[in-house]
Amino acid sequence: MLVKFTSSTSGQIMMFATVARPLLQLIGKDCNARGVITNEQLADAIQRLRMASAESKADQPAESDEDAEEGEKIGFGQRAFPLIELLEWTRKEDGYVLWDAASDF
Repeated sequence: MLVKFTSSTSGQIMMFATVARPLLQLIGKDCNARGVITNEQLADAIQRLRMASAESKADQPAESDEDAEEGEKIGFGQRAFPLIELLEWTRKEDGYVLWDAASDF
């Protein structure tokens, strides 16, 4: 299932529910079919996502050349990056972000 995040000021992104779920839970949101991140909540949401991204990056061991050949694994920070960017652009323009999915996830 896809979850679409739409900024009131800066466009939209889509991601799979399995990726969106931990991001929304981290910022204290229920994974309902529809929801909002208000302008007042944006700064805290950005900070939480950035901190979790930094922590997950610090927890990962350095990759060797052999690991890179097998295919790179996508970390939490890489999955969170598009949402962080959308939230930051929205915050700069005093907007809000809505999300929409086919059902609760």
